[in-house]
Amino acid sequence: MPRTRSSTTHARYWRWLGLTMAAIGLIVLSANWAERHELATRTAALRQAAAAHVLGLRGLVEKHDFLPYAAARHPDVLALLQAPQDSALRLRVNHYFADLQSTTGAAALFLVDRNGLTLSSSNWNQPSSFVGESYRQRPYFETALQGQRGLFYGLGLTTGQSGLFIAEPVRGPAGIMGVAVVKISLEPLQAAWRRGIDPVLLRDSRGVVFLSSQPEWLFQARQQLSAADAAWISSHRQYGSRSQFAVLPWQVKPLPDSAAYGLQTTVQGLHRSLLALDTALPELGWTLTVTSDMKEVTQARQLALALSTLLLALLLLASLYWRLREKRFVEQRSARLELERRVEERTRDLEEAHTFRKAMEDSLLVGMRARDPQGRIIYVNPAFCAMVGYSAEELLGCLPPYPYWHPDDLEKQARVSQDVLQGRVVPHGYESRIRHKDGHDVITMIYTAALVDARGVHRGWMSSVVDITAQKQAEARQRDQELQLERSARLASVGEMASTLAHELNQPLMALSNFALAARALADRGASSLLAETLNDIIAQSQRASEIVKRVRVFINPQRAQYENLAPADVIHHAVNLLKPELQRHHVQLQLQLEDGLPPVRGDSVLLEQVLMNLIHNALHAMQAQPPGSRRIQLLCRQQEQGVSVTVADSGPGIPAEQIEQIFAPFFTSKPDGLGLGLNICRTIIEAHGGRISVENSPTGGAAFTFTLALAS
Repeated sequence: MPRTRSSTTHARYWRWLGLTMAAIGLIVLSANWAERHELATRTAALRQAAAAHVLGLRGLVEKHDFLPYAAARHPDVLALLQAPQDSALRLRVNHYFADLQSTTGAAALFLVDRNGLTLSSSNWNQPSSFVGESYRQRPYFETALQGQRGLFYGLGLTTGQSGLFIAEPVRGPAGIMGVAVVKISLEPLQAAWRRGIDPVLLRDSRGVVFLSSQPEWLFQARQQLSAADAAWISSHRQYGSRSQFAVLPWQVKPLPDSAAYGLQTTVQGLHRSLLALDTALPELGWTLTVTSDMKEVTQARQLALALSTLLLALLLLASLYWRLREKRFVEQRSARLELERRVEERTRDLEEAHTFRKAMEDSLLVGMRARDPQGRIIYVNPAFCAMVGYSAEELLGCLPPYPYWHPDDLEKQARVSQDVLQGRVVPHGYESRIRHKDGHDVITMIYTAALVDARGVHRGWMSSVVDITAQKQAEARQRDQELQLERSARLASVGEMASTLAHELNQPLMALSNFALAARALADRGASSLLAETLNDIIAQSQRASEIVKRVRVFINPQRAQYENLAPADVIHHAVNLLKPELQRHHVQLQLQLEDGLPPVRGDSVLLEQVLMNLIHNALHAMQAQPPGSRRIQLLCRQQEQGVSVTVADSGPGIPAEQIEQIFAPFFTSKPDGLGLGLNICRTIIEAHGGRISVENSPTGGAAFTFTLALAS
């Protein structure tokens, strides 16, 4: 009898052990299944995100793909390659490139001859002009010379700014004569990535990251570069002067039966576990990597473990219930009540989660609108309803034109809506004016993305709508305030103008007095010929005083100036002659260096003389502490490509470095009795003439003020 009881106990032990192992196996299998299912879902989402990014990249490239082709076939471009010394032809090509760049939004367009020298560029009139630069070592130049289209991403040799270069050979009667190049900036795309949560990056064919939402990953490689690859990048200066590329701080873990892979890394100082997917762009030679947080996959596994455990616990309780219902009715009832309590808690948790999600949607300040592929509105959140003034019941099911479309923009909004429904989504959003139900206008920014379900089926389009009306109104108020400040600054300069006019009028008035005394003496002596000459001088000086008085209004509104074709040398000589007594009184040596054959400029002679006299007066003041023998002013005038430049340089102590940035600001002065408006007035006059004025300290001592004037047309 004891042996029989022992055998029963043994059998019961092994049976329970087997059931326990089976239960553990089921729990593990369910957790693995949930993890694989969530991983597949997240991978599908990554594929959709990658497809959207690839679509945006290809759209950006295709938008500018025709530019070098069109530029290479322009007759002026071919003519410039045949006659590179023709300055008029070069100017026409420069303007043609500038118009193309402004119209298409490209970063730059330029033309390179067969030797790699840039002949023309859209930024020819900027300090960072490409004209005269050599791009012979660039791969796109070498490829284009071989008759093929060149494609290359790297840092600019001149500007240091990154961009995608597309090169097209320019063919002529003698074959390939040069290369037309367009530069596309991807900085706006990178800026949009950086506003996202999950990292996105682009790698070139050698594995170097050149575009990333995480700045610390830029110019790092997926793996250690070979010596040949590093030498190629360095010789072609693809990434500037960089010759060493660190390996990305990634720990990669392959995932079975998945195109994605696990990624352990640090993002902005925080450790993150990511799911990553690579997408190749063979036509560009790039690889796009998109990522998503692995937290959802881990949570899915944990939830499956919890649910499987709960389910098996329920089965176990049911088994115990049937085995012990006669003996342990109270215990069975308690177990049932416990089960009901758990179910109730679970239901309450689900209801709370639903309530939380709805409250979160209701609290959003950004309007959300979903449309099916036909444009029918299928979802709106409360923020969107408040933005347009219509209830969800009034909007759901509506097809274009929607009731909130602005009546003045119906054609434009219909065109934009049709582009979105056909998949031509603007990657950086677009501005739209809508009409609220109560009649007032609302300015919005709309961002649209494809609405794709977990199975990868396109269900429509989801749009985020941001109300920027207040921002637009603030910008308008700021512009109004700036205009008021400019007008106040002009009115404040009238005080300085009064003192300047007093100084300027002093000489013609003194001359009038002297000539009048001389005329009276000549009249007494009866010298009629000398008397007539003296009277002519009186008339000339009175006319000059009248011209000076008439121009006081010009300082309030420089556009009222009387412009005419002027000889620069005449204006300079007249201003110097007016100041010659003062220069002699201060023992200052004035050195004039005027180029021969200077072309005429367009301007107001009295205003330009005022600028010269103000700059020379400032130079006199700056040299007061210098010994008389070392007081020198150099006045240089020479022709430039686009006009004439005039430089006034002194031998004084120069301008302190902390003051040189604000030297032209209103009311800034280093003189104890100055108002700080003289140089500001000079800049106003020069800018009204279409020129610019600047200052720099000379390496040999002293300061040099330079202004430019446009040539007469």
